[in-house]
Amino acid sequence: MAEHTSFLRVFALWAAGLGAAAQYGKMSVIFDLLPDIYPQAGAALGFLVSLVGGVGILLGVVAGLVVARVRYRRALLFALWLGAAVSAFQAFLPGFGWMLASRVVEGLSHLAIVVAAPTLIAQLSAVKDRGFTLTLWGTFFGVAFAVLTLFGRPLALNWGVPALFAVHAVYMAGCALVLSTSLRSLPEEGAQPPFSLPQILRDHLAIYRSPFLSAPAAGWLFYTFSFVSILTVLPPYLPEAWRAVTMAAMPLTSIAVSMTIGVALLRGLPAVYVVQTGFGLSALSMVWLWLAPGTPLACLALAGAMGLIQGASFTAVAQLNTGPAAQAQANGAVAQMGNLGNSLGTPVMAFGLASFGGAALPLLAGGAFVMGLVAHLLLGAARRRRQRVPV
Repeated sequence: MAEHTSFLRVFALWAAGLGAAAQYGKMSVIFDLLPDIYPQAGAALGFLVSLVGGVGILLGVVAGLVVARVRYRRALLFALWLGAAVSAFQAFLPGFGWMLASRVVEGLSHLAIVVAAPTLIAQLSAVKDRGFTLTLWGTFFGVAFAVLTLFGRPLALNWGVPALFAVHAVYMAGCALVLSTSLRSLPEEGAQPPFSLPQILRDHLAIYRSPFLSAPAAGWLFYTFSFVSILTVLPPYLPEAWRAVTMAAMPLTSIAVSMTIGVALLRGLPAVYVVQTGFGLSALSMVWLWLAPGTPLACLALAGAMGLIQGASFTAVAQLNTGPAAQAQANGAVAQMGNLGNSLGTPVMAFGLASFGGAALPLLAGGAFVMGLVAHLLLGAARRRRQRVPV
């Protein structure tokens, strides 16, 4: 455990996280340009976006177990170089089948980064600073999507889609070069059991049976289910005059609250309590939106409440689990449940809205927030029964 926080290395790891999030998001911001590149693909174009998440659903926990065995620095650097190579390959705009295959490989690279990087951040952070450093890590997705929207899409529009992929390849390679030097000296890592399929299956079951390892992932499932789907389906229900401003302000509000109020709360409260507070306030915000549909202030209040969940969930990984191996397992579960939530949220919300109208949004999202709160309360009770930690 670090006595002093290595902030330069923490920010370098966060920068690598931005590259990992861009692996997911670069196809999203140019999705409307893809039919011109692959005119015969039709509805299958959606797989160019979803395949990265699909890999996460299938192999999220496995990634946590594998990364712990091959060591975090080695896994992270390999994933960064692999990501750079894949983006460089994509810059040549290969045939659709090859592009799909590259997205599967990119999903593996993405998983290794989002498991190894937060585990390393926890190792490099003093206990008093983990609230800040892991909350910072929790912003990587929102920041990366904002950067892609502001700069990545205009780059693709002005210089072509290959330019976006090429810049991403250079960025990933730059992160690998920086981190290969800065991560040379790391704390010693304990030995792990031999890598085998039976052992992986046993570890997989052990993670989800543990109220320590599984708690951050359980909450993250309901958070991602709601966050992505709300941002996707909410715009038509907002007043047209406030629509663009509100949608732009929501992710920024979430990040701002997590880095200010969230960090301040984490200095005095266990991370799980902050997550529970975020779920409770998010549910109340959905009641506000149910009573006053489309109110911009209610939307911003919701975004702020979700910001508490965002950063504290990663801090909870380190607080509930001692040692990098356990934290890698918990981060793998977070990656798996996050991809599952992202994949399920929008289709379920869209079906509810089509079937029951606008009232389905606060009911479904509010219900998800309540279930996230209940999951944490139940897992907290299970931890107290085991008498291992006081939360």
